[in-house]
Amino acid sequence: MKGNGKKIGLTRRIAAKSILALSSSAVHNAGLRRWVLKNMERKIYEDLIVGNPDNRPIKVQEDKYYMGRALLRSIDRAIASGNISKKASRGLLEVFLGNVFFGGFYKRMEFLEKYGYRPPIFMTISPTKMCNLRCIGCYAASSGKNKETLPWPVLDEVISQAKELWGANFFVISGGEPLLYKSEGKTILDLYEKYNDSYFLMYTNGTLITPEKAKRFAELGNVTPAISVEGLREETDYRRGKGVFDRILQAFQNLRTAGVPFGISITATRKNINTIMSDEFYRFYFIEQGAIYGWIFQYMPIGRGFTLELMPTPEERLKLFEWEWHLVREKDIFLADFWNSATSSDGCIAAARSGGYFYINWNGDVMPCVFVPYTVDNVVEAFRNGRNLNDIINSGFFRDIREWQDSYGYQRPPHEHGNWMRPCFIRDHHKKFLEIVKKHKAKPADEDAKVALTDREYHEGLIEYDNRMAELTDKIWQEHYIAPELEKIKK
Repeated sequence: MKGNGKKIGLTRRIAAKSILALSSSAVHNAGLRRWVLKNMERKIYEDLIVGNPDNRPIKVQEDKYYMGRALLRSIDRAIASGNISKKASRGLLEVFLGNVFFGGFYKRMEFLEKYGYRPPIFMTISPTKMCNLRCIGCYAASSGKNKETLPWPVLDEVISQAKELWGANFFVISGGEPLLYKSEGKTILDLYEKYNDSYFLMYTNGTLITPEKAKRFAELGNVTPAISVEGLREETDYRRGKGVFDRILQAFQNLRTAGVPFGISITATRKNINTIMSDEFYRFYFIEQGAIYGWIFQYMPIGRGFTLELMPTPEERLKLFEWEWHLVREKDIFLADFWNSATSSDGCIAAARSGGYFYINWNGDVMPCVFVPYTVDNVVEAFRNGRNLNDIINSGFFRDIREWQDSYGYQRPPHEHGNWMRPCFIRDHHKKFLEIVKKHKAKPADEDAKVALTDREYHEGLIEYDNRMAELTDKIWQEHYIAPELEKIKK
């Protein structure tokens, strides 16, 4: 199987490189650009639906195809709009589609041979906890009072090792507010400039994106800001502060003028979920403002003032699932959600799973996921003691999470896959989360996480939530995703 995987991966890589070789001339030639992207779309279909090298349920593969198609068509619309500069367009095609999707092949094969599984393809790093806002229910509990910052040499070493060990070329930068990062005279823009063969997705509140900053993003060409909104004006100003919505609109304008591709990031709660699912929301951000992608993070009861009362109900989450996939399939909008898009990522991607990710915060604490604030390792200490990222991601804590992922669906035959409509380790399988965290005595990353760990009512509420999600979605999962696989076996 490993040899077959190599052959499939190499064939895919060669085909992709031959297409991407045209990208420089294709950028602003509509016909040629669309030919390039159409060929990539066809290749994705052949790999996922026809080839299905990882032996997944065919309906799962269809979801991946539609998500990939939406991504390519979103990029095409962005370039065709004229709001993307030449450097940023080349960054999307050559760095993002080229280096991220099809680069690092040999490094991943080396890792597979040594450890028996493919390495993570990205990580999320919050280099500083500092923030100029104080949002209600912030998962990071950030504010202007927080000064915790990852030292530049450590941040630099993390990126360098990920590239060297895994062939990684995609990094997610979060916070706090990344544009406030400063260490040893370096800012976050210095990181993007140094690693110009990599692509960076930066979550930001948008209020610091001046015309000058936007112009600098455009010159770099390898960064896209995902600006946090909470719905429309009322919802955004309620959670983020009065006047923030207008500052975000100005940031959008600055980015369009400079030619920078941008998206939006939304935290879905019980208070804003109906606004998010409205036609007004879709048209405002994706049609009028020109966002080329969206990330939805369903509110998780962690961080400042955590509460189960803000989580979308299981019924609302199912409605959101239907709405998101409608936009992906019918509108070709690249809209992803850690929970509702899990079929396109083969379930939970935490704990450095094959093709997955993990999280490093401003103190250097390493966590399985942004939303699992419990840690057994710290990169600052690890590097000081001669350990590297491979040592860290192969901790017993991470390995046990990956073992659960494998048994739930990732390493199961198609007809035995667990329900990826409820994939989340901490929220959808809370009993298993508690078992593994306690087994490895994982340390809470902050005081809020410490309080949550001993809150019996909190745990009971999440387990009750899990049971209701199972009642709502297990039948859908079986009928839509598993039944076709059982029919194949009968034949």
